[in-house]
Amino acid sequence: MPRPSAKDRLLDAAADVLLSQGAESLTLEAVAKRAGVSKGGLFYHFPTKQALVAAMVERLTKSFDDTLARAGDRPGDFLRAYVEATIPERHTTATAPADRVTAALLAVVLVDPAQLQPLRERFAAWQARLADDGIDPAVATAIRLAADGWRAARLLGLGSPGPDLHEKTRRHLLEAIDRAARD
Repeated sequence: MPRPSAKDRLLDAAADVLLSQGAESLTLEAVAKRAGVSKGGLFYHFPTKQALVAAMVERLTKSFDDTLARAGDRPGDFLRAYVEATIPERHTTATAPADRVTAALLAVVLVDPAQLQPLRERFAAWQARLADDGIDPAVATAIRLAADGWRAARLLGLGSPGPDLHEKTRRHLLEAIDRAARD
């Protein structure tokens, strides 16, 4: 497998710094060091912390969009893809790839709140698609909000379920989608 580009390494490093050390540690110097890239190399791609955060948001929402685009066309398929992309199948630490979207959310709120607008637009589009997924929109919305809240609880260490309960709860959400699709 080819080595990720310097830009990708920097974006990964930014998420890693944020998730492992906290928002106050998200500095350009820390990101360059974590990525193994010179500060000049970082500045070539991201001249400011705001540019770095904007690129994190863009890359991660695009990746999430790409995952959701592979959803089938049966009732509930888009919601099922949303849950599967949001909640890992197995219990993981808060640094799991599924949590990088949340890391971008935190970074944008802390570094450049003006960047929330593109995120609001993406979440509005995902919500509109969920409401038109062929199942009761209230069920779809409740499950989406449960998945979003669960992602935040994992990231922030706010009483997320242990491994057994994690898998049972995830399965419960997916079964609820299947029931709603049959109704």
